[in-house]
Amino acid sequence: MNHNRKKAIALSYDQEKADAPKVSATGKGLIAENIIKKAKENHIPIMEDRNMVELLSKLDINEKVPEELYQAVAEVFAFIYRTDQKMDQNK
Repeated sequence: MNHNRKKAIALSYDQEKADAPKVSATGKGLIAENIIKKAKENHIPIMEDRNMVELLSKLDINEKVPEELYQAVAEVFAFIYRTDQKMDQNK
């Protein structure tokens, strides 16, 4: 059994509809690779953080991120915001 299979989690957040981000996709192996491929195709920032993936992979799809993970997820969204700012400057 390969314990080094790639894992991926996709988060979504609509401030107007929800008070917390939610898991929109999760997968291992080929599914993880497809999640990453789709993110790249749609210019969605990708953050590599093995610990974050382990924490979030325990959640179900469409499940809101629990409060105890807000700080960690806030760091992800801060990363995405900074990445978006850099991309906007390069246009």
